[in-house]
Amino acid sequence: MENSKIVVGLDIGTTKICCIVGRKADHGKIEILGMGRADSLGVKRGMVFNIDQTVQAISQAVEEAQNKASVEIGEVNVGIAGQHIKSMQHHGIYTRKISSEDTITQVDIDALIDDMYKLAMLPGEQIIHVLPQEYIVDGEMGIKQPIGTPGVRLEANFHIITGQTTAASNIKKCIEKAGLTMKDIILEPLASSEAVLSQEEKDAGVALVDIGGGTTDLAIFCDGIIRHTAVIPLGGNIITEDIKEGCNIIGKQAELLKVKFGSALASESQENEIVSIPGLRGRDPKEISVKNLASIIQARMEEIIEYVYHEIKNSGYEKKLIGGIVLTGGGSQMKHITQLTEFITALNTRIGYPNEHLAPGSPEDITSPMYATGVGLLMMGIQSEEKVKTPATSSSNTKKKEEVTGHSDIKKKGSWFTGLLNRTTEFFEDDAIK
Repeated sequence: MENSKIVVGLDIGTTKICCIVGRKADHGKIEILGMGRADSLGVKRGMVFNIDQTVQAISQAVEEAQNKASVEIGEVNVGIAGQHIKSMQHHGIYTRKISSEDTITQVDIDALIDDMYKLAMLPGEQIIHVLPQEYIVDGEMGIKQPIGTPGVRLEANFHIITGQTTAASNIKKCIEKAGLTMKDIILEPLASSEAVLSQEEKDAGVALVDIGGGTTDLAIFCDGIIRHTAVIPLGGNIITEDIKEGCNIIGKQAELLKVKFGSALASESQENEIVSIPGLRGRDPKEISVKNLASIIQARMEEIIEYVYHEIKNSGYEKKLIGGIVLTGGGSQMKHITQLTEFITALNTRIGYPNEHLAPGSPEDITSPMYATGVGLLMMGIQSEEKVKTPATSSSNTKKKEEVTGHSDIKKKGSWFTGLLNRTTEFFEDDAIK
């Protein structure tokens, strides 16, 4: 797989900007070639508010990643989040201009999706993703993969994700000012889900909760399809602020306290456990009770989880989440957070690590939940590269097969036979690519 195209994921977060360079390795794994990170000073709650500071941080992270990977970075796949993100359901219809004997191809699906991007939005909003759910072919409902199915009228239910035009354009400005090209803009919870969720979990029903510095992102999957997305404008940074105010200390000390001694359950902390913090400019050290610290953290973490649970209930999928909740992001590293989440939601909870899809020998740092979004952006970038290659190859090969056989009755044998033919073609193409 030495010839695999090198892809870059750029996570512009509230606390850090992370650049990950990688490519597809053997057995479908991802080989990480290099990673760079920088403190994010120009981003608040997932949105760019200072372009110059953000450009500086992007350049620093990209330069570090370039040096480690020994490659020149040009194109990047970027994540987008923030309170402005909204989602809605929409039903689309596309009438094919071919006889009913011909089967549906990727071209037809692309045409239907393209139509969705033309929907009229409110002023200042734009469509970020159009995600197909179930398809309907000539009135036949519940079709997940319509390619190879004969039919004229193609319909689909879509999950459409929108965001502010200014937020997306600010990200693009930052990328271009840093001397890069934005290949794709991807919703961050979607990227995180690629990195930490298995297909079995998506089929069973699962809620991914990515607790970042400025936002907590939610993505709900059921029957392998994304059903609901939401961005909650609270994250790890607000917990640090609470500690700063509650303990009357400076921000850096509050962050260190949270990371080293923080717990999401006050009942798990000892009454007599005390942390001593050096005083400013020769002043006396300040003593802080670990139990009091945990009480401050628990109060805010309960609020965040209750917001998440409210969104899960609103989605209508609360009773269908067999896979429960998967927590990821930097905030998921808090001690006892799974117990608190299970107590509030009564749903089975685990921490999601992005190491399942990584090739052996990947840097140990990158397996942390805080890099789930960056790894996911890289994975989605690799998937889009493969999609670009596949349709053209498969359609030409299918046409050649039809010409060689010379029998029109292949089309008349129905969707099962056509689907099998398409799958066989794809199998041999995949084998050839490998």
